[in-house]
Amino acid sequence: MEPSGTHIPASRRRRPPRWFAVTAAAIAFVAVFGGIGMAIWFAASNANAPDAAASPSATPEQTPTPTPTPLTPQEELLAQANDPAACVVTFTGEAVESAVPMLHTQGVLYAGLPIPAADGRVFAGWYSSEADAAALAIPGRVNGADLVTCVDQQITLHSAWMSPEENAAADAGIPILMYHQFTDRPEGLAPDHPDHWLKGNYAYIGDFDAHMNHIATTGFYLPTWDELAAFIDGRLYLPDHSVIITDDDAHPTWTELAVPIVNAKGLITTSFMITAYTQSPAPSPFVLGRSHTHDMHQAGANGKGRMVNWTADEIAADLETSAGVLGVKEVIAYPFGHYNDTAKQGVAQAGFELARTIEPGEVRIGTDKLALPVVRIDYGMGLDSLVNRIG
Repeated sequence: MEPSGTHIPASRRRRPPRWFAVTAAAIAFVAVFGGIGMAIWFAASNANAPDAAASPSATPEQTPTPTPTPLTPQEELLAQANDPAACVVTFTGEAVESAVPMLHTQGVLYAGLPIPAADGRVFAGWYSSEADAAALAIPGRVNGADLVTCVDQQITLHSAWMSPEENAAADAGIPILMYHQFTDRPEGLAPDHPDHWLKGNYAYIGDFDAHMNHIATTGFYLPTWDELAAFIDGRLYLPDHSVIITDDDAHPTWTELAVPIVNAKGLITTSFMITAYTQSPAPSPFVLGRSHTHDMHQAGANGKGRMVNWTADEIAADLETSAGVLGVKEVIAYPFGHYNDTAKQGVAQAGFELARTIEPGEVRIGTDKLALPVVRIDYGMGLDSLVNRIG
């Protein structure tokens, strides 16, 4: 070994053997030209291979988009409503092809239920089940006196029919009860009451409560006004155990004393309103506001009501104003019960189909629609008096 730092002449440095240089050169040649060859082969292979993007086997099989199932008419109505309280009413049974599904709101009275027609037959109403329809069962009959209730936002009503002969044989008489004002004094108005001269109009509220309880618990059917009109025409059957409840004037005692009873018992009633004086909204979902004229509840030139003093055009104009306030044309009550042919002409001209008088009686098939009779309720008429009149 040479001492550290000793310079070794170039002639004495050790060189690698010749075979090592040859081998290294050979390895380098193979590495360079072999890599080039592999690259050329790989490129050629890829050029001859099918385009992966274009190959059907390179992607999953495409699934056609399914065609959506068309919505039923009921589903379309619910989709349009987009309301959890919405309820679609479907009609089924004989001869109801024209009765298309209707959208209603749960907890609200039915409105505008169709009254279908068929040659030689009388419609006998809508029922909540096929069995009720076959039996004409009053508890199962559904109309605008009932609140809408349904399951899964849908309900089906079933039709019933009868012959004209069967309808005539039923010989139903429909009473329209007429109340006015109310008092909470069993003995009636006090002698010094300013309305004492009208004391006969003031029904004792205890009697009214007994009347309503009797109607609510003994299976009465409560027709709507459009049903009454169809009954008069002979197109619709109404059971003899039917009654219509009305109040004249919408007096404060009606709202304060009577309406809470009506509401608690769920009985549909009609309040005939003088719209020049009263324009309040209905105090209960069971109270229908209808016209007692706009401003004809006053004496005319001859001391009788304006209804029998004005021309048909003037009467029609007044009733148009009243209808504009109430939002409905259907039935009116003649002020003071006064009417004549001119009054009837004005009522019809204004587009009302029915008019109620104060003449005693019951509505039957063929009754004059513009002269409906009533059962008047006065002070002192207890439950026995009502039962004697309506059963």
